[in-house]
Order: sequence, then C-alpha cells, then structure tokens
Amino acid sequence: MRPINVTEPMSEQVHFYQVSQWPLWMLAFRPYFLAAGMLAVLSIGYWLLILTGHASWQLAIPATLWHAHEMMFGFAGAVAVGFLLTAAQTWTGVASISGSKLMLLTLLWLAARGAFFITGTGIENFNLYALLLLQLLWWLGAIMALANMLFKASNKNNYQFLPMLSALCVLNMIYLWLVIEQNMLLALAVVDTAVLVMTLFVGVVAGRVLPFFTARGLDLTEQVRTPRLDKVLLYSSIFAVALYFISQLFIPTVKPGWALGLVAVLHFSRSLVWWRSAVLKVPLLWSLHFSYLALGFGLALLALSFYSPIILFKDALHMITIGTIGMMILAMMTRVSHGHTGRPLTIPHFIAVAFALVLVAAIIRSLLPVVIGPHIAWQLSAVLWIVAFSLFLLHCIPILTRRRVDGRRG
Repeated sequence: MRPINVTEPMSEQVHFYQVSQWPLWMLAFRPYFLAAGMLAVLSIGYWLLILTGHASWQLAIPATLWHAHEMMFGFAGAVAVGFLLTAAQTWTGVASISGSKLMLLTLLWLAARGAFFITGTGIENFNLYALLLLQLLWWLGAIMALANMLFKASNKNNYQFLPMLSALCVLNMIYLWLVIEQNMLLALAVVDTAVLVMTLFVGVVAGRVLPFFTARGLDLTEQVRTPRLDKVLLYSSIFAVALYFISQLFIPTVKPGWALGLVAVLHFSRSLVWWRSAVLKVPLLWSLHFSYLALGFGLALLALSFYSPIILFKDALHMITIGTIGMMILAMMTRVSHGHTGRPLTIPHFIAVAFALVLVAAIIRSLLPVVIGPHIAWQLSAVLWIVAFSLFLLHCIPILTRRRVDGRRG
C-alpha cells in the first residue's frame, strides 16, 4: 500500500489558490468576455458546419434550438453578467467577486456549455436536465453576486438590472423545460421573448454609456441627456415585450406589431438626438451608435413582419441579435477590456474592420435571404461573424489574461 502523504491535500489547495490568483480571475469581465468570444467563434463555426452539411447533429433536439439557446443564454448572457458584475463595482464601490468565487461561477457556465453534449447515460433527456440545473445555478450565483453589491451600497438606481437578469433566468428555465417536453414552437417563442428582454437591457445601458462615451470621445463640454424619453422608452419596451409574450404563449389573437413599432420610433428618436457626424472618425463610437441604430431598424422590421408576408419574423429578429446585440457586445467588450486594464482607448484597424463585418453580417442575415436565398445568406453571415470575433480574440486574449498596465488590481 502506498503511504499516505499528509501534505497532498494542502498541496492541491495551494495549487487551486494559485490558479485563482491569475489575472484572468481579477474581475468578471475578464473570464466572461474571453469565454463569450470563444463561444461566438466555436458555436457559430459548428453551426456553419451543420448548415453546409460538413457536420452531423446527433442529439435528439433540433440543432436550431441548441443554436438559439447558446447564442442567447450562453453568449449574450455571459457578456451581460460579466459587464454587470464589473460595472457594479464602479457604481457601488463594493468589491465584485473575484478569485476562487469568480472561477467557480465561470466553471458552472463552462459546464453548462458541455452539458448539451452528454450522451450514453441511459437516462432520457439527462443532458437537458443537467443543463437546466447548471444554468439555474449559474444564473442564481450571478444574480446573488450582483444583488449583494447593489443592496450593500443601497444603489437603488441600478436595482432595475436584477429583474432583467431574473427574467432572463426564468425564460431560460421555461425554454429548457419546453424543449424537454418536446414543445419546440413554444420554446422558440420563449427564446424570442428573451431577445426582446435583452433589448431592454441594451436600451438602459445605451442610455447611460452612449451619451457619456460620445461626449468623452469627442471632447464635448456636456452630455446629451434625455431623461423623459428614457423613461417613456423603458415603460413602452416593457409593455411591448409583455404583449409579445402574451401573444405567443396565451392569446394568439393579440397583435404586438404596433407596440413594437412604437418602441422602434422611440429608439430612432433617441438615436437622432445622440448622433454626431464626428463619431464616424472614432470606431469605438460609430460601432456603438450603429449597433443602437440597428435596434430601431430591427424592431421596425419585427413590427412590419406582423403585417407583411414578405418580411419574416426570424429574419427581422437577426437584425437585433447580430446587428444590435452582437455588434454592441463586440464594441463594449473591446472598450471595457481596454479601459479596465489601464490601456488607452485606441484600437488597431483590424478591430474596426471586425465591427464593420458584424454590421454587414446583420444586413445579410436579416435583409438578403429573400434576394440571394436563405442558406447562402445564413452562411455568409456566419463566416463574417466568425472572422469578426476571431479578430477580437486575437486582440483581446493578451489583454484579458494579463495584469493591468498601470499596476492596479482589476
């Protein structure tokens, strides 16, 4: 028998501690932006192989449901959590989770990504039950971490993000349960609702950062503030999302198109108020402005899809998922990665190209399927997306995995 070495447990504990002290685990934006970038490339890469017939899909659920889940609740969810747990430290002055706690929360997210592909257990839908549990634990961990910071500081101005994350968590659980129950049409309606909930998040965040970033980037003396419009837009958006959810799950005769159209007009109005032609000279600004403008266009297309057979709802939705969520995520991840590591807010030309590629991908995916055919449009859009996020990873992996250049912690 091999003698017991009493130092082994301590050795393993020290090793874990050392790993948790890597720069990657200093603040939430680091692991989640890195993980989201990698998921953006790998999941869409696999999706492209499926679309072109170069990869088979062996799971019992349709590949489209995996694709929808991973892009909404995996990719966008990770960025939302990484951003909020980072920004909340600035808002509240309360230290965000880091080290081993952040590492464990991230491992939950990673385990959920792999749970989809668990096979050979002999238990029907074991992978989906495992995924449901892991996603629930991850959402609850993130929400509790954010709530702890906001409540400690009594930061009531940002309490609104807690119901937003909670709504995404609930929709995620409903989605997975419907998939388990083989109710695929309702599941897709739920994930579409989650996209609209994410537009609430985008609207609130854009209302705070776009005027500030624009004023700072263009050396303006003051920000353009629209408090009344912001409030009307928030309540109108909540109403439109609720109306869509009701129309899809409970009362099919309800038509939410007019409400979505109203919200589109409000977003367009705010875009015009914020716009300055000088932003075209600053990639970190025009990328944010165009991604926000795409939200107005996307919602307008969604509204029209309820009244015109030419415009398909799913095509219109991709103006939001790619053009707004995808492009704003790419721009915000780049800016936050620079700003929170003490680097100047200047980017290489190829990152500006990445921003443009995502915008073109959104246009191709949402507007060109009826012109060049859906499969060609889907494939072209996927290729441009993969290239764009690969460029992001090329630029930001060294930034996210190394210490701040000014020597501060974060």
